[in-house]
Amino acid sequence: MAPRSQRRRHKKPPSLVASGIKAPPTIVTPVPLSPLKPGPSIDTLGFFSLDNNVPGLSQLILQKLNMKSYEEYKLMVDGGTPVSGFGFRCPQEMFQRMEDTFRFCAHCRALPNGLSDSKVLRHCKRCRNVCYCGPECQRSDWPAHRRVCQELRLVAVDRLIEWLLVTGDFVLPSGPWHWPPEAVQDWDSWFSMKGFHLDATLDAVLVSPAVTTLWASVGRPRPDPDVLQGSLKQLLTDVLSWPLTLGLGLRALGIDVRRIRGSAVHVVGASHVETFLTRPGNYDELGYMFPGHLGLHVVMVGVDVAAGFSQSTSTSPEPGIIHLSAHGGLYHDFWEEEVETGQTDHPDLVVAFHPGFHSSADLMEAWLPTLLLLRDYKIPALITVYSHQELVSSLQILVELDTYITAYGANPFMSLKPEQIYSIPKKQPVYCSAYYIMFLGSSCHSQLEEKVDDGI
Repeated sequence: MAPRSQRRRHKKPPSLVASGIKAPPTIVTPVPLSPLKPGPSIDTLGFFSLDNNVPGLSQLILQKLNMKSYEEYKLMVDGGTPVSGFGFRCPQEMFQRMEDTFRFCAHCRALPNGLSDSKVLRHCKRCRNVCYCGPECQRSDWPAHRRVCQELRLVAVDRLIEWLLVTGDFVLPSGPWHWPPEAVQDWDSWFSMKGFHLDATLDAVLVSPAVTTLWASVGRPRPDPDVLQGSLKQLLTDVLSWPLTLGLGLRALGIDVRRIRGSAVHVVGASHVETFLTRPGNYDELGYMFPGHLGLHVVMVGVDVAAGFSQSTSTSPEPGIIHLSAHGGLYHDFWEEEVETGQTDHPDLVVAFHPGFHSSADLMEAWLPTLLLLRDYKIPALITVYSHQELVSSLQILVELDTYITAYGANPFMSLKPEQIYSIPKKQPVYCSAYYIMFLGSSCHSQLEEKVDDGI
């Protein structure tokens, strides 16, 4: 490893803005997090960016959730308890309030408090996912909305089904892989391997009292069974996309997971999305993907990791065990404090889910030290993005930073659950980790090594 003084500096780029094998359960270290270190939060930037498309939307969300400030909202999504009157008298009120947080006219962007007495916001009867303040706005918006209406109808179902994860009524079905791991290359082969057993498990969830109570609470007609089972499958891929994408990186970059000391994967830029509802069994599939591994330690590092997830990063990997832990702060600080001092192992792979550095100068400035660190220390890295447009923008930035791109393309383990861009309801839904980019070191180093190998 090169000393810190030898790291190359780079100016900030222009604004571009096997069958029968059973893996032991994953372990999550239950240690409280220390106070987060200051740094730009993608959660914070994302929340207030809602106002760019619908002025006043962020305040509407806080109002409907009985919260006085964003700090209370952030405390809640991180797993804490707000200090004000957040809470609901019954499930019906909770679901109504949650739906009301994004209640605005999809055409003119009017909020409830900006309507005249003669107007009222009503849902599109087809998708029940967007609202209009009157027939005129709905007719004017139909040419754009018709392209996404059907998909947004399914998004509305997914949003309710996802509540079963929060309550613990939907536990991810998991079990040993009965196919050779190399035969499971995408979701089609994964679902084929799981077969009828998975379908029976999902059917049992659909007839459970929890689902009956859920639809009684929201006051909507219950969708057909095939729609609900499809929603559960999409939710399943959404959660398992994280560990299987880690596996994709380990496979593609040829990382040996059978080393005596085990292997370490660092997830950088982690937030409450990757940590708040993460349960020990969520990463079992990663163990089934690599039978015989000698220990996998997955460390979540980010300023937005959920409170109470874990903090310990010093646990030594054990054969057959996947250990999850977290660290609150920026990755380049974590590197200096934990990795360079030997308190945690050097990573075999670093992964960033949706880093977003292409979208904001503030985020690019925050990510630059980490990107340069990964490049200069030649650490195998993988990032994911939501769309082809983000893929192109991110590739351009990485090329300008002289990183050596080893592979990029569509992620075979992308989430199949569509995500609505709530403040821009006309926009086509996106899918988490739809594309990936892998890079290793710098292009300059790679070209030099090729010349040496060729005897030049």
